[in-house]
Amino acid sequence: MQENNNNNQTEELDINHLMQIRREKLQELQEQGKDPFEITKFNRTNTAGEIKSNYEKFEQKDVTVCGRIMAKRIMGKASFCTIQDCDEKIQSYVSINDLGEESYKAFKTFDIGDIIGITGFVFKTRTEEISVHAKEVTLLSKSLRPLPEKFHGLKDPDLRYRQRYTDLIVNPEVKQTFLLRSKIISNIRKILDEKGYLEVETPILNTISGGATARPFITHHNSLNIEMYLRIALELNLKRLIVGGFDRVYELGRVFRNEGMDIRHNPEFTMLELYAAYQDYHDMMDITEEIFSRTAQEVLGTTKITYQGQEIDLKPGWKRISMIDSIKEVTGIDFNEINTDEEAVKLAKERNLEIPDKTKETRGDVISIFFDEYVEKTLIQPTFIYDYPVEISPLAKKSPKDKRLTERFEAFIGGREYGNAFSELNDPIDQYERFKKQVEAREAGDEEAGMMDEDYIQALEIGLPPTGGLGIGIDRLIMLLTDAASIRDVLLFPTMKPLN
Repeated sequence: MQENNNNNQTEELDINHLMQIRREKLQELQEQGKDPFEITKFNRTNTAGEIKSNYEKFEQKDVTVCGRIMAKRIMGKASFCTIQDCDEKIQSYVSINDLGEESYKAFKTFDIGDIIGITGFVFKTRTEEISVHAKEVTLLSKSLRPLPEKFHGLKDPDLRYRQRYTDLIVNPEVKQTFLLRSKIISNIRKILDEKGYLEVETPILNTISGGATARPFITHHNSLNIEMYLRIALELNLKRLIVGGFDRVYELGRVFRNEGMDIRHNPEFTMLELYAAYQDYHDMMDITEEIFSRTAQEVLGTTKITYQGQEIDLKPGWKRISMIDSIKEVTGIDFNEINTDEEAVKLAKERNLEIPDKTKETRGDVISIFFDEYVEKTLIQPTFIYDYPVEISPLAKKSPKDKRLTERFEAFIGGREYGNAFSELNDPIDQYERFKKQVEAREAGDEEAGMMDEDYIQALEIGLPPTGGLGIGIDRLIMLLTDAASIRDVLLFPTMKPLN
């Protein structure tokens, strides 16, 4: 530990020394009237990617490129440097004969990390590398802090997440992940827009926490002098819009849950929720398959992926099995033959399964506990688990086949849940009673239980048509399609505990 501390102190001293040198260079430029920070615009004609992918078009043609210096080789009266722009790196040949003595001398003082503009013609070197023969080089921004040491880069995950700007510069694969993220989200929008869904925006700040079972973030509105909650789900407002006459709506947005943090959970994350009038949870299974399979095919070129060493095929035709049957398949226990809370609780205790509190000592809660303990981890290939107990599904419609169950499913891949959907409960009397049970649980100390939403009950009393609803965790989907082990790898700025 002492050795590590000494190394860190030495590294910090080295960085401080280099920063001082760079500040002195900046001061010298400013004294010469060449302050790069006074430049407000630079006319770039092309990017590195455009030039390198269309060399025949650009050969011997003049271009103007700009980017960050990532490498530099000074060889007397001629030099090479490599700059990195928004999409790729490109080499430039810089010589005293082309720039003149004064400009070439200035170029030699530029540091790795400085942002420059280069005007010149495109050619290939003897080693066939596409390059720009510089006629003019302009310093556009001075980097006052050195990039991480080039041979080691920025590898410490904690530092990478805190300094994402540096991570993106020195780790090209990280930038690729976020380019894929953007394509994935755009593709999802394209699918839903094609199907006639309307994208909408609903409030992030609400006077009631609802739409999911989760602990909310609480803030205070000064003008109204009331507590407000950052939304934990998009659901209730979207269903209000179905009541209002929109047949198909969706929202892609941030939701916030004041819960634990791990490789699958961040306090704020991106959700997709969509609702379609006159559809049910079977229709939601179909669109879930389509979103996952089409997005993989169109973004990655295949529905067959490898996630953390597991080969998975996302093509439509996912396995569909009820929660009770999935438990029977794995454990041999058939909850269709267990009809009372007492029998279920006894069975859980025989298996040494912990029931969180007395209010959850019900047959439905025990079914859920058995599923979580024995089944979820076995669901590697895409699987829909459907017909959830009513106790854990306060917003789903009861199954006409068994009133103890609801028309709800969750989608599982690689032993993880990726989507949650219902045939939406549209009976205001039933919904009111379920809200009351949530309130009772909350008053008993369950901070994740929902609140009474009188306005939503009123909306249901106006009339919600039969409706199918679906929620997909976008960050988990992106983790899946980019083979990311942690949610922090697919969030540009994950939540981090302050270093102070």
